[in-house]
Amino acid sequence: MSEGQRFLLLAVLIGLFAGLAVVCFHVAIEFLSWRTLGAAAGASRLGALLSPALGGLVAAFLALRVFPAAAGSGVNQTKEAIYISDGYLPFSGVIGKFLACSLSIGAGNPMGPEDPSLQMGAGIASLLGRLFRLPRANMRLIAAVGAAAGLAAAFNTPIAAVLFVIEEVLAGWRAGVLGSIVLASVSAAVVVRWFLGDEPLFRVPAFQLTHPSELLVYAGIGVIGGVLSALFVKWVGALRDALGRWPRWTRYLQPGAAGLLVGCAGLWLPAVMGAGYDSIDAALHNHFAWPTLLALGVVKMALVLICFSAGTPGGMFAPTLFIGAMIGGGIGGLARLQWPSRISSPDAYVLVGMGTFFAGVFRAPMTSIFMVFEATASYVIILPVMIANMVAYLISLALQRAPFFSLVARHEGVVLPSLEEQREQPVRRVEDAMQPAPVPVVLAREPLASAMEAIRSRGLDRCLVAKGDGVWSSLRREDLEVALGGGDGSRTVEQALPLAILPRLYPDLTLDAALEMMGPHAILPVASRAHPEQLMGTLTLEDVHRAYGIGGQG
Repeated sequence: MSEGQRFLLLAVLIGLFAGLAVVCFHVAIEFLSWRTLGAAAGASRLGALLSPALGGLVAAFLALRVFPAAAGSGVNQTKEAIYISDGYLPFSGVIGKFLACSLSIGAGNPMGPEDPSLQMGAGIASLLGRLFRLPRANMRLIAAVGAAAGLAAAFNTPIAAVLFVIEEVLAGWRAGVLGSIVLASVSAAVVVRWFLGDEPLFRVPAFQLTHPSELLVYAGIGVIGGVLSALFVKWVGALRDALGRWPRWTRYLQPGAAGLLVGCAGLWLPAVMGAGYDSIDAALHNHFAWPTLLALGVVKMALVLICFSAGTPGGMFAPTLFIGAMIGGGIGGLARLQWPSRISSPDAYVLVGMGTFFAGVFRAPMTSIFMVFEATASYVIILPVMIANMVAYLISLALQRAPFFSLVARHEGVVLPSLEEQREQPVRRVEDAMQPAPVPVVLAREPLASAMEAIRSRGLDRCLVAKGDGVWSSLRREDLEVALGGGDGSRTVEQALPLAILPRLYPDLTLDAALEMMGPHAILPVASRAHPEQLMGTLTLEDVHRAYGIGGQG
């Protein structure tokens, strides 16, 4: 098998194994939740109060002492494998993540299983890559393939998983690995649907846009979601800094204390405990009044802020969806009472709000839109979702410059790339560096003597040669002098000299792409895309240096 075929086969295997691992992960969480908070626990108030604290303590001990590779949410650990450790993720991190997060989430802590599933998939991929003896270049990308598989299995959303890995984990589009990421995501989703069913994550009632002015309410949800998400990221950074100054031994107790707060809140609002999928589904069917929805969203945001900052094992995906859904539903219910025209019921606003907090916190707007679409299997609400999510993203971007995972990474002492930061960097293109074309250009059918006169008159040491139909070559003055010294000056340039065809540049090409094409060539032609035979300018290595400020004074 070729290297490419092996990599694609490995992507399918990664999807299968990651899917099986995530199925077991979901079953373990559901079983522990049933034992600690459900019918098997007898609905004990004392059990509901103490369960998150005990689960947080045991999970923190496992993550900090027994399986240190399982610390963190999982996304940054996967990015570190790609950009720092050549794709290596210890398999102990997979085991530790499974055990610690099952205990933490199953005991009622308000975290999610998606980020841990992402790291578990990446760890499985890293192990299989080592077993397959992949070369270094492929090992660096194999963690991203596994991350997509793990996330697709956790959410049953293969498209959103691919987009998130591209937007956040890889921090850029890479065509060479895209096919493998898609294959792994699809394989994992197939496994999950085989064992857990192919129903969407949430059952969505019928939706219809009641009045065009209702779009203003959806935009308002985006504004509030964007403001709250920006504040949430700021508060996470501040609280993590504050808790980080406490004595080191308190790191083992902080998740327990945070869990005790969760238990106290759970006695009043049980829906804030655990991942919260059932509560989101209930909100989608109008089981909560709008004041309750707002209370759930605010309390959940406070608890997640405390638990994540305290180091409680678990992910952030499900909590952000929960917070956005409850805040959106609460705003929709309030607007229904005050809006001058008739608008939709609150369940529509639950659905639209679901992705706004996610988009604002993680700065992954495309992922949030497709995640809502795939998790609900509903396309009719896509326009309000797009409006609300993009507004939330832009508001959060304006209020909080550092993306969530970049902020957390820097707090942990590493600097990891972010697609958002790359989007803000200016892209230099050929048109920013090229020089106007020398006029006239030497023609391939021009006599040697005439060509030499044209070069001498402008004091050039080389020039371009037009061969017709947009084909160009270059000509050095010394080569022309040698040809003139050894024969008749009436011969044409193409008869006397071998003319190698040059790559052709276009003004919109990036300078990085132009440098790859330049290779051994000292000068390249820049042509119009509409009229390739029309020379617009030339590009040399000195032009590129000048555009990048290389070799300048000061």
